[in-house]
Amino acid sequence: MPALPPFTAFAWIGAHPWLYPALEVVHIVGIALLLGSLVLVELRLWGLGAALPLPALARFGLSISLVGFALAAASGLTMFASQPGDLIANRMFVIKMGLLMLAGTNALAFHARGGVHKADALARAQTLLSLGLWLGIIICGRWIAYH
Repeated sequence: MPALPPFTAFAWIGAHPWLYPALEVVHIVGIALLLGSLVLVELRLWGLGAALPLPALARFGLSISLVGFALAAASGLTMFASQPGDLIANRMFVIKMGLLMLAGTNALAFHARGGVHKADALARAQTLLSLGLWLGIIICGRWIAYH
């Protein structure tokens, strides 16, 4: 797929000496909040930290995850706007977006079926899938710069 012309309305972001790196930092902080809180809830769902009440931890973790996702999404969309043609032509970016859609679908399915309250084998499987998808998203995100 051919790349779009290098100029976009937001191309100046990539050329700014500190703005694009600052967006990358915000993106990483968002990912850390998102994945860190998910891992805590998932470990609790697997039986670790049994002294912590799962529903309360899950409510708190979900709010932190949503803040992290909002930071990652806002910074990611802004970085995308600075070079959409290059990113759409980048296989790792496309794979990352596919994995992101699968992670979102898995999260919706987990919460729609009440996975936190059931804490059953399917809920545990969904947490493993979630972790795998998010690790794949992070790996693809790092590889974007090299493809």
